Amino acid sequence: MVVHGLLLAAGAGRRMGMPKALKRDRDGTSWLVRSVEVLHDGGCAEVTVVLGASGPAAEVELPGTSWTHCGGWAEGIGASLAHGLRTLAEGNADAALVHLVDLPDVTAQVATRVVGEGVRRDALRRAVYSGVVGHPVLIGRDHWAPLVAELAGDTGAGPYLRRQGAVEVECGDLASGVDVDRPD
Repeated sequence: MVVHGLLLAAGAGRRMGMPKALKRDRDGTSWLVRSVEVLHDGGCAEVTVVLGASGPAAEVELPGTSWTHCGGWAEGIGASLAHGLRTLAEGNADAALVHLVDLPDVTAQVATRVVGEGVRRDALRRAVYSGVVGHPVLIGRDHWAPLVAELAGDTGAGPYLRRQGAVEVECGDLASGVDVDRPD
């Protein structure tokens, strides 16, 4: 079974003051590059990055990594996720491991745990951190079309995952899973 990483990095990062796809740690580490590595090292055969507000500036950080521009990125995460899943539907992946660029303490260990063993096309698994739902999220291909059909605006997959009974994978021993929305 093939797991394809899908990194959502399209937003403007208004509270951050810049697109998070362009953010770097104090030591110069690119959040974009680190997030791609988390997916690759966490078991994804390939990774596709959904870009938007950062424009071509983020593309230079992605040699050897597929990317796609979401024209509707300003609508919110729902539009970015729908765009990314439609893009992946053109390939042969059995599942997508969806991750966000603004989770700097999430590691490949978390991704590996969420993917688990025996990935199936009907899989739905999500990371939780001390009981709080988060990312990454494993979405089997059987769920892509029905999920895309209901995604809109700034609402992501959360309602769909709850209704479908996504398996919650505790990862609080590996990371906090807290997204970073403001500078330092």
